[in-house]
Amino acid sequence: MVDPGFDSVEGVDRWVARARAKAERYQALKARTGEVVVTEASRDGLVTVTVDSTGNLTDLRITDRVRELSGAEVAAAVLAQVRRAQAKLPEKVRQVMDATIADDPATIATVVGAFTERFPEPPPEEPADAYRAWRPADGAGAPPPRKRVRGPDEEDDGWVDQSVLDE
Repeated sequence: MVDPGFDSVEGVDRWVARARAKAERYQALKARTGEVVVTEASRDGLVTVTVDSTGNLTDLRITDRVRELSGAEVAAAVLAQVRRAQAKLPEKVRQVMDATIADDPATIATVVGAFTERFPEPPPEEPADAYRAWRPADGAGAPPPRKRVRGPDEEDDGWVDQSVLDE
């Protein structure tokens, strides 16, 4: 059976023109999606992150208050904001797709679904400084500083076994 749209050269030309227009829209979609970025800051202002359309971290800003935290606390704060920023990507991508290929809801649903699966909603953000909640403010109950253990072949080099940051 012959497709009625292809019964003439004009029909083929219309089909080619529609295919080219669709290809141009998808190229525009690809370019606009590649420009998507999300910036997210913690409620306490300690950490601000930016992720690109692939979820990769492209900018990280940490205030000087970071000196009050352990490495684990800083890492937890950064990762929490990265996850929050990534979780906003599906909606940003949906907005770009709606503006570019609104007449193709199946493609929009597939792509946004893939983004949602890759970047799920993180648990609700805890109160500011929640990553510090486990450590008493006065330091009571904190583990004692670790001492460096010298091997049997090591000489005393005269250095105190204490971090300069503990002074």
